[in-house]
Amino acid sequence: MSEKRDYYEVLGVGKDSSPDEIKKAYRKKAMEFHPDKNPGNAEAEEKFKEANEAYEILSDADKKARYDQYGHAGVDPNAGFGGGGGGFSGGFGGFEDIFGDIFSAFGGGGGFSGGRGGRRSNRGSDMKISINLSFHEAVFGIEKKIKIKRNEECGSCGGSGAEKGSTSKTCDQCGGSGQVYVRQQTPFGTVQQVHTCDKCHGEGKIIDKPCPTCHGSGLESKERTISIKIPAGVYDGSILPLRGQGNAGPNHGSAGDLLVYISVREDPLFKRSDDDVYYELPITYAQAALGDSIVVPTIDSKIKLKIPEGTQNGKVFRLKGKGIPNVNGRGRGDQFITIKVEVPRKLNREQRHALNEYAKVTGDDAHPEGKRFWSRVEAEEKENHPKKDA
Repeated sequence: MSEKRDYYEVLGVGKDSSPDEIKKAYRKKAMEFHPDKNPGNAEAEEKFKEANEAYEILSDADKKARYDQYGHAGVDPNAGFGGGGGGFSGGFGGFEDIFGDIFSAFGGGGGFSGGRGGRRSNRGSDMKISINLSFHEAVFGIEKKIKIKRNEECGSCGGSGAEKGSTSKTCDQCGGSGQVYVRQQTPFGTVQQVHTCDKCHGEGKIIDKPCPTCHGSGLESKERTISIKIPAGVYDGSILPLRGQGNAGPNHGSAGDLLVYISVREDPLFKRSDDDVYYELPITYAQAALGDSIVVPTIDSKIKLKIPEGTQNGKVFRLKGKGIPNVNGRGRGDQFITIKVEVPRKLNREQRHALNEYAKVTGDDAHPEGKRFWSRVEAEEKENHPKKDA
């Protein structure tokens, strides 16, 4: 067997570390290398055992003192010091508290209940629902009432799981703890592992006469109407958590959460980007050329927008503070209006005549960019195709 590492080095603490610091360091190592978190990883399993051994010694004042004075020999039972090394003696309570946290983090598989003599109290599961909102409901917020079905404490037995008038009894196999202890021999000594009691299934109690309403679970499904306040400015795809509105936990456990998934329908006029809103304003060629004052919609009102003379297609106007309220209450975004000059598809005789007269009056000077373009084309033609002498 390879030489053992220094216990302080294993946990990453110093000799002057307090019991709380040692416990915290061990918990971190145990969480990192626990077999449930590293299935099939032999190296992680060895480090987990190594951390267990180190913590057993350093968490016990007498063993720690012998280790500090004599090293590994001071806690080796074969060295004549009378100390025990490399196993869970069960005589110090730190392991139970620590492993309660560890197993809870891994989903509660075989974990401690946090105390002996009673059924485990478990948090209820979360629930998920979807709510479909219109664009304006999402922008300004709304309160909606919805019906949900969730598990609540059984009204007949008060959540005990036992028939009214009857009682449950303490499990004789685990003594009410919900766990049983199994000792195994390892290269480091005897290791004590904890498993869920298979007789009471971790409840610590055995019910002889289950409640006929909940069949011993302590829970029953009930339909409730709840009110949900949707805050102003929520996005499509947002998740609104309602704490404690989910399923109740067994054995008087706390309720889970209700997760509200928000879906927002598109608006025919407005498009959203973050807290800004975008709107396309169609105007005629005459309005763009001569200018105009046009009433345009915003998300909460109507305003007059001045279109300057000679406004070009694609011009963008900004209306500050006319956008969407920030969901966290940090003001409002802006509204951006993009000008879209519409060219008429069909002209009547009068309109066609008017445009022809306009073209005659304006001539080439009305189109400076076009005039410059054709001048460049003619110049390139002369350069690339010079006239041959006659």
